[in-house]
Amino acid sequence: MSGAGGTDGGSGQFFLGLAMLCSGLYLLLNAISVTSSFGFDIPLYGMNLFGFHYAVTSGMVLFPFLIGVAMIFYNGRSVMGWLLAVGALVALVSGVIASLRFNLRAMTAFDLITILVLTVGGLGLFLRSLKSTSRR
Repeated sequence: MSGAGGTDGGSGQFFLGLAMLCSGLYLLLNAISVTSSFGFDIPLYGMNLFGFHYAVTSGMVLFPFLIGVAMIFYNGRSVMGWLLAVGALVALVSGVIASLRFNLRAMTAFDLITILVLTVGGLGLFLRSLKSTSRR
């Protein structure tokens, strides 16, 4: 009878390592807060040109999107309409993703060490269970 991953490694180590890894990752991801600064007046993209800073806000990106949608409704085969709509939509989505901020909440050193030991120790046990233990 073979163990975890088709090897003679331990199935108990496999499930214990998997449980530790999953609980450690859950606690780590639960301790991270995600905030966004996305808004219609917040710059998505900016550039410096000739000593001046030019910013493109998400509200400015909506105009080409709306024009593209209007062109698509007028003529569904309008390549320019599709380019405007899809390009503006890609710019909006990438702007939202770029404006995300990840923060680790305040916790004690014991909490952080527990999370890291669960995650890394579980990964070690999980990988060790996939290794063959027989010596040939």
